[in-house]
Amino acid sequence: MANQPQSSVGYSVTITPSTGTPSPRLDTKLGTPPFPTPPSSSPSGPRFPPPPLIHSNQIPSPSIKTPNLPSPVNGIRTGSPVPRMSTPPGPPVFSSPLQPAAVPFRTSPATPQPVAFSLGSSLPTSSPPHFSNGSAELQHQISDITEELAHVAESPNVLFSAHKVLKQKKLANAPSLGFGALVSPGREVSPGPQIIQRDPHRCQNCGAYANLYCNILLGSGQWQCVICRNLNGSEGEYIAPSKEELRNLPELSSPLVDYVQTGNKRPGFIPVSESRMSAPIVLVIDECLDEPHLQHLQSSLHAFVDSLPPTTRLGIVLYGRTVSVYDFSEESTASADVLPGDRSPSQESLKALIYGTGIYLSPIHASLPVAHAIFSSLRPYKLNLPEASRDRCLGTAVEVAMAIIQGPSAEMSRGVVKRPGGNSRIIVCAGGPSTHGPGSVPYSLSHPNYPHMEKIALKWMENRGREAHRRNTVVDLLCAGTCPIRVPVLQPLAKASGGVFVLHDDFGEAFGVNLQRASTRAAGSHGLLEIRCSDNIFVSQVVGPGEEAHIDSLETFKNDSALAIQMHSVEETQSFAVSLETRGDIKSDFVYFQFVIQYSNIYQADVSRVITGRLPTVDSVSAYLESVQDEVAAVLIAKRTLLRAKDSTDALDMRRMIDERIKDIANKFGSQMPKSKLYRFPKELSLLPELLFHLRRGPLLGSILGHEDERSVLRSLFLNASFDLSLRMVAPRCLMHREGGTFEELPAYDLSMQSDAAVVLDHGTDVFIWLGAELAAQEGNSAAALAACRTLAEELTEMRFPAPRILAFKEGSSQARYFVSRLIPAHKDPPYEQEARFPQLRTLTTEQRTKLKSNFIHFDDPSFCEWMRCLKILSPEPS
Repeated sequence: MANQPQSSVGYSVTITPSTGTPSPRLDTKLGTPPFPTPPSSSPSGPRFPPPPLIHSNQIPSPSIKTPNLPSPVNGIRTGSPVPRMSTPPGPPVFSSPLQPAAVPFRTSPATPQPVAFSLGSSLPTSSPPHFSNGSAELQHQISDITEELAHVAESPNVLFSAHKVLKQKKLANAPSLGFGALVSPGREVSPGPQIIQRDPHRCQNCGAYANLYCNILLGSGQWQCVICRNLNGSEGEYIAPSKEELRNLPELSSPLVDYVQTGNKRPGFIPVSESRMSAPIVLVIDECLDEPHLQHLQSSLHAFVDSLPPTTRLGIVLYGRTVSVYDFSEESTASADVLPGDRSPSQESLKALIYGTGIYLSPIHASLPVAHAIFSSLRPYKLNLPEASRDRCLGTAVEVAMAIIQGPSAEMSRGVVKRPGGNSRIIVCAGGPSTHGPGSVPYSLSHPNYPHMEKIALKWMENRGREAHRRNTVVDLLCAGTCPIRVPVLQPLAKASGGVFVLHDDFGEAFGVNLQRASTRAAGSHGLLEIRCSDNIFVSQVVGPGEEAHIDSLETFKNDSALAIQMHSVEETQSFAVSLETRGDIKSDFVYFQFVIQYSNIYQADVSRVITGRLPTVDSVSAYLESVQDEVAAVLIAKRTLLRAKDSTDALDMRRMIDERIKDIANKFGSQMPKSKLYRFPKELSLLPELLFHLRRGPLLGSILGHEDERSVLRSLFLNASFDLSLRMVAPRCLMHREGGTFEELPAYDLSMQSDAAVVLDHGTDVFIWLGAELAAQEGNSAAALAACRTLAEELTEMRFPAPRILAFKEGSSQARYFVSRLIPAHKDPPYEQEARFPQLRTLTTEQRTKLKSNFIHFDDPSFCEWMRCLKILSPEPS
């Protein structure tokens, strides 16, 4: 039971870097504008506030395939029926069996736009119908009422892999090309979702929420659930003289709404100021660094504390062989209390620390000079020991940091989790592995007891991560340097707590940016994602930062079949890849999906975000393929594939699986050539094979990255990443600098390496700037081009987390291989194939073509066309 993604594509866009976001110019088939969402309604307004306005510029361009979106929300859930939850490499979070990956898409550099939603029928009636568990009585009473309200709305929190659903089960569930959605529960949209400050109307049978697609009987206010078709009452709220008035209710006019219950509705709630609501940040810093690394780290730390809001409470903990907890009450000197690192801190020592006279968490406005003094006092490691052999009690340091965040309430709570408002955050700055105290491993991998000790350390780290999550504390691990970190041991700590694990070359610029962005990530807590589908559609697999939740809501809703996912945290940078299948042929003209996320935000408000989507069903395979969203589908395929690539051996198997997937799609959905065994890949999915070719040879599955630690961290990051970052990690975006400071988007082929040009290659976690030799020789022009390229790179990645490293180099340098290895080799293809996939070649002179050939660094990798020929598949004509 696996799901499949789908595609959409486009090349050629001209961009001018500016002081703000790059603005598309000229021919923009790529880069789409942000998706608008319905305007918010005032919670204090009239019962029927004015209808939201939809402007013409909010409607997606017809030239771009636009995906349908729902967004996360929350609700009560019931036992889930045979869903499969899956998680990234490392200690599994989803315990259910993995499903085979399957689904095709095409990728383009353009961000897909959500498909338009239309409001469901509003049904006036002369006589109110009787309640019924089914819909038989409703049908004859509303058979003559089928008018739909024309209304356009959209939500970028959910991206479907296709805008239509196949009715035939066999093809719809084909493992090579299936159906699914990318759900981004915490994605912020502008303007924000409409806010409703009252209890939602929910189906008494399945627990689904009332929404814009429900049939409503105006005379009685009853509404029919789109998931189970049960008829429900609205306590008179949906009684209205006309459908236009109903459209003014947020949940009946928008696919995305937030039900918000503020804390003052809960007994015993005491309002707190925003400064008190600010969740603390504790820096846990490795003190076993050599001087070059320490100098970079100190610069990053000084810049970090200067960037924090004045009300942020900060704590500083250092670890080596011991743990040092810095005291902010000493204004003139850096003073710390020291605890042993070879064991977990005792209750007595923690009590002495917490109830003592020291101040270990202090707002920045009161302690900024002290923080700078502490960072300036750090000294390099003195002993003459290799980096990997130095004692680092990272586990003990994290335990101490959790204790000072919890404070005296740790003793009083007796297991009851307090709600400080949002997630507290521990940020670990590490330069080497945990080798001392709990959660540690031996210095050497050749230690005779290493496998056993690693197993114990893994379990300890996972338990600490779960304990941190229970206390609303996220642990981020930002590692740097050349010393092996032993990623498999530390990853469970970040994963189980809802944090991230990021590797850096050093503690310099990229590390400093990520330090700042990690601290400012908005994080909700107590997140629960529920998914409900109509017409026997079910969730077969979920990949993302959570685990299956077993919450029994049958006492409330008799037939609630929702799949519930316990989220580790609710953040904008995350997404869930949801694979969907059908249990039988679909008879209905439309199918419905509802995604609900319940979470607590940083202001202690309980939010239930409800997103509802509707897709038409079709018998025509061609119509279905035309509706496939290439980028979304490609990302879904990649996430399912990467889930199973836990090491380099698995990665090789997954590359072969991609080959088989391409062949199966061609066989099932393509056309066989006359008098030949060859199949032509379906023209509707023309960019899908190219995107998957990028995937199989890029850093996620290929051999570009040298160390298994790097590959493991990259794959784990990808499995949890948002759609935008995931797409860039699969297929790089190539932009060539042109005269006048503009940029032209080109296919990511090695044919873009023209000696008189500068090229920017955005590959998600890395951005490369390549200067051609001819341009580099022109001092003034090369400086201007390089400055423009850097500006563009910073604009493209301004909000990205983790922040990528940005590398610049010249043609022919040793570093240029990083750039060339990520481009599709096409220099060996026949000229007609080169021009078909890279039309810009037609404008080159013979002399320019000769120069271009001399740029190529020859690899053994086949070109895209050679790969397709090896699979005995004829490539579709490029879009």
